Amino acid sequence: MTNFFGKGTGKKDDKGRLVLPAVFKAALAKLADKTLVVRKDIYADCLEIYTYEEWQRQAEGIRASLDIVFNRDHAAFWRRYMSDCATVVPDDKFGRITIPGELLDKIGVTREVVFAGVGYKIELWAKERRDAGLISDNDYQLTAKRLSHER
Repeated sequence: MTNFFGKGTGKKDDKGRLVLPAVFKAALAKLADKTLVVRKDIYADCLEIYTYEEWQRQAEGIRASLDIVFNRDHAAFWRRYMSDCATVVPDDKFGRITIPGELLDKIGVTREVVFAGVGYKIELWAKERRDAGLISDNDYQLTAKRLSHER
C-alpha cells in the first residue's frame, strides 16, 4: 500500500493538465500500475486521488455494505458514488494528469491548486478553498481530546 505525505502546489495549464508534485511522483514511481482514480469528496470541496489498488479496496468495502439489488436508496447512493469518478494515468516524463473539467469545476478550480497527502490518498483543492476545508486549531484540539477519551 502506498502512503502519501506532504503538500505541493500547481497550476492548471491551458490544456487542463496538472503536474503532480515531486513528492507524489516519487511515491507513484514505485508502483507497477500508476493508474489513479479521482473522485469528488462527499463532504468537502476537494477531489480525492487514490491509487487504483487503494480505490478497489475502498470501493469494494463500501459496495459490500450495500444491498444495491434490492434497496433503492443503496442503489441510488452507489450510482452517484461511482458517477463522480474518473481514472487518470500520469505521463512518465512530467507526471502530468488530465482530470475531467467537470470534476475540477465541482471544486472550483480556476488555475491554482494544492495537492495534500493524507496517507492513503491525495486531496486536490482549489488553492483559494484549501484553508476553508480545514477545521480550526480549537476544533482540532477538541476533537483530539474527545477521540482520546473514546478509546
